[in-house]
Amino acid sequence: MGLKYVEMVKSVMLIFLIGLSLVLTFLIWNSAPYETIGNRGTIDTSIAEKPEKKNIDSMIKPYKLHFTFNETYTGAVANEEIEYMLSHLKKWKLQTPQLEDQQFTKEKLHQLMRKENSLVLYYPDEVPLTVYDSVLNIESQNIPEINFEYLIANWDTKKGTTKIHFVSVKNSLHYTTTAKLVEPQFFHRDVITVAKNYDEYVEVEEDHEHFLLVPKEETTLVRSTYFSNEKDEINPTRFRNVLFSDPNAVRRNEINPQRDDYQDNHALMTVDTEKKFLHFVHPSVESQELAIPSELVEDAIDFVNEHGGWTDEYRFSKMNFRARSIQFKLYVRGVPVLGGNSMTDIEQVWGEEAIYQYRRPYFTLGDTLPSEQEEILIPSGVEIIEALKASREIDFDSVEEILPGYYMQQDAELDIFQFEPAWFYLQHGNWVRFSPEEVGGEKIGLE
Repeated sequence: MGLKYVEMVKSVMLIFLIGLSLVLTFLIWNSAPYETIGNRGTIDTSIAEKPEKKNIDSMIKPYKLHFTFNETYTGAVANEEIEYMLSHLKKWKLQTPQLEDQQFTKEKLHQLMRKENSLVLYYPDEVPLTVYDSVLNIESQNIPEINFEYLIANWDTKKGTTKIHFVSVKNSLHYTTTAKLVEPQFFHRDVITVAKNYDEYVEVEEDHEHFLLVPKEETTLVRSTYFSNEKDEINPTRFRNVLFSDPNAVRRNEINPQRDDYQDNHALMTVDTEKKFLHFVHPSVESQELAIPSELVEDAIDFVNEHGGWTDEYRFSKMNFRARSIQFKLYVRGVPVLGGNSMTDIEQVWGEEAIYQYRRPYFTLGDTLPSEQEEILIPSGVEIIEALKASREIDFDSVEEILPGYYMQQDAELDIFQFEPAWFYLQHGNWVRFSPEEVGGEKIGLE
């Protein structure tokens, strides 16, 4: 009897332990946080066939620069000229920036930009200095957490010194520091002499709310057509493999001929198969906390680096640390794509240590033939200014910037991408393509 009783107790205990094990396993599976690319380890899958990791130097660049000499301006938007000037800027030894003015108005900024012997670098949005120190040679380990949209250098070749200004228009902040010119004689030869041969720029109106400089002469850009083919096509399943922790658990649903949904119990990826863009969202990691700008920039670049997602040339274009969002704009031949009939930007919204939303195109630009390239002469900035001022449809006072760029036209049936040179103006934070028909009157060479 005793042995039978012991065996019965053992059986009951074994069943209990097995049951407890199953319950604990179930609880662990359901309580474990969903793992996204934001907190996973090394990822083997790559989006691009030949992934290239990007660094701060290649991702954050000025979109324009200008010099002031004897009340005249020269300027450039070409990538080669901007890179050349940045290469010299890297040689300067900067001291730690100090706050000079916390009520820095636009009028003060405009006066500074007109100052004799100055270089102005224009950035598309606020850049965290603690990130950009990889580009600048700051002789300090304690760089302040400041952001800037303009970097302005005023030099004195006799003293061999330069005063550097970091200006945030959004926050009305003005920081300054000094830099030593390593070799003043070479600075005059390699920077000043070169800059004086850049295109001549003119200021639109001194009393305009925004400081507008445009090229005086016509500008040449290349109109081109890119053909997509199978080797350039990115299968959306590659994104499924890197954005979801368990690709095998993802369900695919064809909503209609132009839309596929990829979904598991935690996240959703919507794919537009005609326009070739996707939107990934992971609701449970959403965060309302303010992001630290420098961390947001670094996390965003590392995130795309991690899955080899820089399929073409993209650059930093916009950031909102309050909304935890950041954008990167497509560039072609060093020229920004400022409009089009399909999505061309990479957009991210960050949650708690993981990506909350990810919107981007998944096409890549294929080959372009010499026969499909044509140099187009577009009007001078002065002509565009006059047309905008004459328009009854456009509030010229609200125009923040004017810039040449590309308008991308996607033909889904032929599977081609056409890039048309055009002038764009920035209004209320959005780029608008200049259209002669919009302002009325005669065409001036853009269409």
